Amino acid sequence: MKLTSKGRYAVTAILDIALNGENNPVTLSDISERQSISLSYLEQLFAKLRRHGLVRSVRGPGGGYQLGLPTDKISIGMIITAVNENIAVTKCLGKGNCRDGQECLTHSLWEELSHRIESFLDQITLAELVNKQSAKQHIHQSHQDFDNLLVVNS
Repeated sequence: MKLTSKGRYAVTAILDIALNGENNPVTLSDISERQSISLSYLEQLFAKLRRHGLVRSVRGPGGGYQLGLPTDKISIGMIITAVNENIAVTKCLGKGNCRDGQECLTHSLWEELSHRIESFLDQITLAELVNKQSAKQHIHQSHQDFDNLLVVNS
């Protein structure tokens, strides 16, 4: 299984909106700049994310994108599915024609792994990622404050 940039970028972009769009819509150009993702690629991804109701666009001055659902209602699996990412690890992509039109000996093993990965991604919410990122930022800020205190007291 290989999660391509499509899935990674979609998750990253939606997480960026969750972290930066609490009060105002977030523009794709801001996401592009902060996350180093091509603007045209983001436009393609967001067309799919919007169709699945994961984001909504706000037009006009100060417009951009907002989340379409609360962070605790958006799973990582939903985001990956919305951009048509395939996480199947079977050689046949789940079709059962791995070896000359027949299932290979290990087909059921890889199929089960695919289901477990899908289940794992469905259980992780955007809210969890936001909380983890917020905790990291808080720790980083605390370290900076401590370092500044040491410099002042030196």
